[in-house]
Amino acid sequence: MVLGAASAILSEILIIIGIFLVLYIIFRLGKFIIGLIVNVILGFIAIFVLDAVFNLAIPFDWIVIIITALLGLPGVAIVVILKLLGITV
Repeated sequence: MVLGAASAILSEILIIIGIFLVLYIIFRLGKFIIGLIVNVILGFIAIFVLDAVFNLAIPFDWIVIIITALLGLPGVAIVVILKLLGITV
């Protein structure tokens, strides 16, 4: 009888630890995804503003969109530098 109660308590503790572990992973993954989304939005805003203010005539083709979406603000810097150097992407 005592062994059954200890086993039940141990299984409950393991379930609680598992729940906390899953919640921690979801929180960390959600934080990463939100940061990625913010970076992408800032990248697209920056490329539109830079194109409008400095009249860079950056073509909004799939390559530019993919670079900006994947890299965010550093991607915008790469696209602008390549445009200023005369290299088309």
